[in-house]
Amino acid sequence: METSQPVILAIDTATAAISVAITKGTSRQGMMLASIGLSSNITHSRRLLGSIERLMAEVDLDWKDIDAVGVSLGPGSFTGLRIGMATAKGIATAANLPLIGVSTLDSLAEKCVTRRLVCAVLDARKKEVYAAFYRADEGSIMCRIGEIEALSPEGLADKISEPVVMIGDGAVVYRDFFNDKLGANLMLAPAALHEPSASSLGMIAGSLFLKKCFLNIDSAVPLYVRISDAELNLKMKQQALAASGKNKS
Repeated sequence: METSQPVILAIDTATAAISVAITKGTSRQGMMLASIGLSSNITHSRRLLGSIERLMAEVDLDWKDIDAVGVSLGPGSFTGLRIGMATAKGIATAANLPLIGVSTLDSLAEKCVTRRLVCAVLDARKKEVYAAFYRADEGSIMCRIGEIEALSPEGLADKISEPVVMIGDGAVVYRDFFNDKLGANLMLAPAALHEPSASSLGMIAGSLFLKKCFLNIDSAVPLYVRISDAELNLKMKQQALAASGKNKS
C-alpha cells in the first residue's frame, strides 16, 4: 500500500441509495476499485457486513490491505446512519483501522466539477431539506461554506442570489419550486449524480486520512442535524409536564 494513495473501505447508508465501495487515493486524484449498491431494506449491520466481505473477496483484498474505514456521518435516514456507524465502528475496532467520518452533503458536492456556487440538498421530509453550500478551491476540490442546516425550501432559496448548481434528491423533489424561485440562476446536476455514493465518500476520506482526521471510535456519533420524532415527542412531553407542574404550584 502507498501511504499517499490510501485504500479506503467506504460505507454510505445515509439514504435509500445504500452503497459500499473500496477506493484508492484522494479527492480529484483517486479511483474506485470496487463498488456495490445495496437494498434500502437492510435493517441489520450483519447483512451489511456480509456484503462488505463479499465485495472485498471480489477484488481479492484482505483487511491488511485497507488503510481506513470511511462512513457517512449524515445527515440522512436516522436508522440508516446508525446502522452504518455501528458497522463501521465494528470493522475499525476488529481490524484496528482508523475511522473517518464524511458528511453526506460533502459526498454529494464532491461529484460536482464547476466554478459556480454548489448547493448540496437532501430531502429531510416534513417540508424541509438538509443543505450546505460549497465552492471549489484552486485544485477544484469542493470546500464547504458555512454550516449544514435543516430548513424549508423557501428559506434555502432566500439564501441564493447568484448562479448555483444544485445536487441531491432535495433538488429533485423541489425542482419546480426552485425553478420558479431561482429562474436562470439555477442549474441542476445531471440526474445520475443526485444520490450519495460510497465512492465519492471514499475519495474524501482518502484526503482526510492523509491529514490524520480520524474519529474517536468510542464516542463517534452520526450527524443528525435535527432531532428525531421520538426525541421531539419526549421533549414535548417534558415541556408539558413542566408546564403542568408550574400551573399546580
